[in-house]
Amino acid sequence: MRRSRIISCGAYLPENVMSNDDLAKIVETSNEWIEQRTGIKSRHIAAKGEATSDMATRAAQRALEKAGLTGLDIDAIILATATPDQTFPATAVTVQDNIGMKDHGFAFDIQAVCSGFIYALATADNFIKSGQIKRALVIGAERFSNIIDWTDRGTCVLFGDGAGAVILEADDTAQGTNKDSGILSTHLHSEGAHRGLLYVDGGPGTTQTTGHVRMNGKEVFRHAVTRMGEVVAEALQANNLQASDIQWLVPHQANKRIIDSMLEKLHLPPERAVITVAQHGNTSAASIPMALAAAVEDGRIRRGDLILMEAMGGGFTWAASLVRW
Repeated sequence: MRRSRIISCGAYLPENVMSNDDLAKIVETSNEWIEQRTGIKSRHIAAKGEATSDMATRAAQRALEKAGLTGLDIDAIILATATPDQTFPATAVTVQDNIGMKDHGFAFDIQAVCSGFIYALATADNFIKSGQIKRALVIGAERFSNIIDWTDRGTCVLFGDGAGAVILEADDTAQGTNKDSGILSTHLHSEGAHRGLLYVDGGPGTTQTTGHVRMNGKEVFRHAVTRMGEVVAEALQANNLQASDIQWLVPHQANKRIIDSMLEKLHLPPERAVITVAQHGNTSAASIPMALAAAVEDGRIRRGDLILMEAMGGGFTWAASLVRW
């Protein structure tokens, strides 16, 4: 059976780092308050004029370089973002041009907020399985600093900017010990009835202004723990696997307490999770590919490892994927 394999990944973070102490100078908060409730110590903030497409391009170029490929080798770009450069065209087509993906293939954006990367991964995986494409660049990129109300300490302390990318490639020849490698399954869900608990209060179809992130933190936390637990169980059951089979949990980096709750549900020790939230904050659709790139780069994730990725975002959307690296 044709399967999609992740052959490389890359990430990009803006140079500007904003610490909790820096935030305390502009809003009523403290390092202790933020760290205790979220586990976040700092986040990266894009420079003036640094767009989502710029960060996405940097991450994509690093993934291409590690795979020994160029834009001419890519058949599709699927970019998950809630903060596109423009209403249209899609940010993905700017990346397409930037990496020199000329005269072939297609590129488009997906918007599922923090679950966006797994939604994009599922979409690319199905294009590959159908035989329509051979190789896809899947990107999560966000510039949330542009939609943050910097007077609202309930949200401004949480988010940061960045981008992560992976390259998926069709594998028709996996044999022997590699026969189970690649994306084993993806599981996507949404429930629009709760869209008012996490949203941006503006948009071109209503207010004609960008708006800011608004969130009912307590309710989002409660739903996140429940829904992610459900979708993780669904993914494991679909593949006849147990939580003990997982080598690495690579979760959406929203809040350290949510990650700890997932580890407890799965009966996994903290050292089996890739956790970057302390340094990156919540980078929405970019958080999972950035964490994945960090763990591959430092050698924690190795070929043959079973990886569980899971996320929940505004909508509500939630998703999980099991990948044999």
